[in-house]
Amino acid sequence: MKGAMDGHAEDGGRVYQSSHDQHISEYHYHGSEEPGLAGPDSVRRPAVGRAPVVLRDRAEVLARLRSSTAAGGGGRAFVLHGMGGCGKTAVAYAFFQFATEGDSRVGLWVNASDRASLRSGMLAVAADRGATDGELLAARNGLRPGADLVWERLRRSTEPWLLVLDNADDPEILRDGSWLRTSPNGIVVVTTRRAAPRWWPGAELQHIGVLPRDDAARVLCDLAPQSGTVKQAAEIADKLGRLPLALTLAGGFLSHQVLDPWTMDAYRRHLEEGEGVELIDQGADILSDDDPRHLVARTWHLTLDTFEARGLPEAVTLLRLLARFAPEPLPISLLNHPEVGRAFPRARTESALRALLDQSLTELIDVGVRCVQTHGVLLDSVASATPPETLTVLSTTASKLLDAAVPEQPDAGPEDPQLRLLSPHAIALLRHGAAPPTMAELVATATRLATALHRTGDYLSAWETAEGAVRLSRETLGAEHRLVLAAHSRAGRALFRLGRYAEAERVLRQVRGTQERLFGAADPDTLESSHGLQLVLGNLGQRPEALSLLRATITGRLASLGPAHPLTLRSQASLLTMLSKSELEMPENVSLLSLPTDCEHHLGPDHTVTLGARHNHAWALYVLHRLREAEEEIQLVSEMYERRFGPDYPIALSAQQLHARIQYHLGDVEAAVDLMDEVVQKRANSLGPDHPFTTASRRVLADFRGNGRTAH
Repeated sequence: MKGAMDGHAEDGGRVYQSSHDQHISEYHYHGSEEPGLAGPDSVRRPAVGRAPVVLRDRAEVLARLRSSTAAGGGGRAFVLHGMGGCGKTAVAYAFFQFATEGDSRVGLWVNASDRASLRSGMLAVAADRGATDGELLAARNGLRPGADLVWERLRRSTEPWLLVLDNADDPEILRDGSWLRTSPNGIVVVTTRRAAPRWWPGAELQHIGVLPRDDAARVLCDLAPQSGTVKQAAEIADKLGRLPLALTLAGGFLSHQVLDPWTMDAYRRHLEEGEGVELIDQGADILSDDDPRHLVARTWHLTLDTFEARGLPEAVTLLRLLARFAPEPLPISLLNHPEVGRAFPRARTESALRALLDQSLTELIDVGVRCVQTHGVLLDSVASATPPETLTVLSTTASKLLDAAVPEQPDAGPEDPQLRLLSPHAIALLRHGAAPPTMAELVATATRLATALHRTGDYLSAWETAEGAVRLSRETLGAEHRLVLAAHSRAGRALFRLGRYAEAERVLRQVRGTQERLFGAADPDTLESSHGLQLVLGNLGQRPEALSLLRATITGRLASLGPAHPLTLRSQASLLTMLSKSELEMPENVSLLSLPTDCEHHLGPDHTVTLGARHNHAWALYVLHRLREAEEEIQLVSEMYERRFGPDYPIALSAQQLHARIQYHLGDVEAAVDLMDEVVQKRANSLGPDHPFTTASRRVLADFRGNGRTAH
């Protein structure tokens, strides 16, 4: 390197300013036999559970939507808005079927209810439209704007398309990152409870309200034709405010009574005699003074009363348990765990779930993982009416079930779609709140989930989960609670991976300072934050402080964890990338060169820490000008990375770049140029041509081509 120092970080790793070669070492805790991004399996299939038997009314709305497809039309965005349960998704589904079957469009369906679901769904759209594994991986890891990639691919689509963004009840999620756009190639439909035009500039708004009386009556008759007449159905529809969700629940109830079938008249009388339960429909705009939303609660409450009367109290408890979670797909395996026995006998889970499914109170869907999903309006109403004396048991049970679903010791591995599904449920449980002991357990589980997401490369979800745990638990546990601080530290680590170094430094300095004051400098939590902070400082060019902090971390981990612990070995391996030639040759540092052997002995040859130590060792050998040994080591590392992570993975490209440097200094300029050219192309493809990593690789390639043996 000549002239002023211009350090940069590669692969979300570290960089240290120096007057010689720089090596980026911080290895990634993730890997997969299949490096591509796994998105929801339902991107071509609406995840709506059961479609309506017949879509009543809505003819005018559908005609307007269908007209937009004439002559391959595109460039339009429609927003279907209305209260929860009014049938917005049903309208979108009907249009989706028309567009994909009658208009031969590519149909793409994304759940936009939370950031994680929106991001994974939209990246699945990009994959469907031809995005490469490298592009998807970079977007998923936060290394390039995900929305830009999606819309670039949608604009380049050779086929017309329809994109549905369902349940976009928090428009801020779409605004952040500019996920909602238009393109001449396609049509966008959004379903939402939020009607204010300021959220939807340039879109065509369409209100979806309650059904006309006759159509509402026909919905009941469609679902329960043997229960009564159209006139009787109309009277029930009036009592239910003609809200499609309430009508669906009522129809499901009436159609599934076997031992003692109810007539519509009997059902109406119970509605009149029962007391409605106030429904909290978060995020919906009040459409009129005569708001019928509370009638949904009255409808499901009648069903639950019947469950109790017929000896199925577990169905009531199960629905109340589901109401502790988010209205998002919930892996069904989570309910098939012994911890459910805290709320009701585990042997009764199957019959309880079947009862809810039969009554249309929840639905089975498949998003790559078998799940149950329950309407948000229904969950809100159930939660608001849950007896206070049952909340402790329900919250504890939900917390234990979530905890059992998260890996006890998160490690590197392929992307696990179930982890991504768990994130909104962790946040929902925290948002509901609980007694301090249960809240502490939830924070610990959320932190472990964030760690697992981090180690599969889903840094954005990791940050959102950890940050949400901090934000939602502070009031109950206090900002200086050990577990809250650990979650905050994990959020800082995710910020580092996202390249937000200034924020990461601020968070990690604050957390580490508090941990040191409360627990001491040698406490394991303090040392974990110290390791994370030195990574950030190294990337910010603050080498002396980073080196001092890393040495202190190693000393602390040797004392508290011992020399064979993965964290101790990992911190020691980091020293291999920080030391200059003269420092590596000092007697006290010579033993570091045997570290890969120590890691293999204690952890095994395929452990992530062992691989990272070998990568860092290859760099140290390069710095020491032991080029043949360095080449042999980095070839082995590259082969293992490619087998485990794939050839286009960032850390694999980092290893290839080091290999190219070594080849160049060995005099094989042509091979070095060819390999660096491949690295540059792959980084431009995955990160974009202007990403700092791409720019750095391009600079190395230019040195190889233009500066002779001065390049490094």
